[in-house]
Amino acid sequence: MTKKTEFSRRGLLAVAAGAMAMSMTAIPAQADGSVTVASWGGSYQKAQSLALFQPASKSMGITVKEETYGGMSDVRLKVKAGAVSWDIVSSGSGSAARAAAEGLLEKLDYSVIDVSDFYPTLKTDYCVGSDVFSTVMAFNTATFGDSGPKSWADFWDVKKFPGKRAYRNKVAGALEPALMADGVAPADVYKVLDSEEGIKRALDKIRELKPEIAVWWKSGAQHAQLMKDGEVDMTTGWNGRFDVAKKDGAKVAYTFNQGLLDYDCFAIPKGAPNKDLAMKFLAEVSKPEIQANLPKHITYGPTNKKAYEIGKIDDKMARMMPSHPENAAMQLPVSLAWYAKWEQKAAAMYQDMLTE
Repeated sequence: MTKKTEFSRRGLLAVAAGAMAMSMTAIPAQADGSVTVASWGGSYQKAQSLALFQPASKSMGITVKEETYGGMSDVRLKVKAGAVSWDIVSSGSGSAARAAAEGLLEKLDYSVIDVSDFYPTLKTDYCVGSDVFSTVMAFNTATFGDSGPKSWADFWDVKKFPGKRAYRNKVAGALEPALMADGVAPADVYKVLDSEEGIKRALDKIRELKPEIAVWWKSGAQHAQLMKDGEVDMTTGWNGRFDVAKKDGAKVAYTFNQGLLDYDCFAIPKGAPNKDLAMKFLAEVSKPEIQANLPKHITYGPTNKKAYEIGKIDDKMARMMPSHPENAAMQLPVSLAWYAKWEQKAAAMYQDMLTE
């Protein structure tokens, strides 16, 4: 999943001289070599490149090669074949949790990667948080003006809000909205989903909406383009992608209400050819001076708390971030424990529903 917090999704050019000096002295020596990073392309990877990859490459004195990939299913194939060519992959937190359970990832060395100033829960033994984003409901302002859907019940209400919908073609971030639309309180969503009956209830709710779903989107680039082209009237998707689309002229708005607060993370595939250098690279992109670059390029929040304290992110921009307290209070934090336990089964049931 990657999708996967979201749960962002991203004076700003100024860096205090002292802070910069501190960040540079934290690097004992420049490293030789290169690392290959695979991410999802589109505006998201462009933002990662400008905010994280290029600055880290420069400060470390190494080459960063970027590729795009289709998610942990691609990692699985490479690991099983013993042909891993990527050193780092960008992943949704839920997908990373499942991949770790399958033995597809290297354990991260947190004596190298400093996460002492990270927000709680934004790391695991196998994946370190890269940004905080939200899965939200977005709507076409040419269709609804400022009066678009404000809850998942609204998203499902085809009489009050007629029009074409788009919905994700993967299970990540798809079941939770359906249960909230069906009247389940956000605090109870994962309790209900902790059984095949609960998963079926969510799928049945999505079946109700299937006649109105014109597109089952496969990527963030796709759902952003759908809104830019006006191909659908509303869709689920990632907040930062919609903000970039709006800057490009899309008539789109969204609400954080009942959003899924999630995070993306970086992982090292099992058998990565440059594992040790990859670990140092993850340490570099986790520093507040580099993390604070992200909101300049996409509205996803940094995972390092100190990124908000060094003068790069002003209050107005901070309030656009999914992890701002006022925005976070309206959302449901994604449960990695649920995805680790149920994603494989739920994904199979979801695909069966799609092909009915």
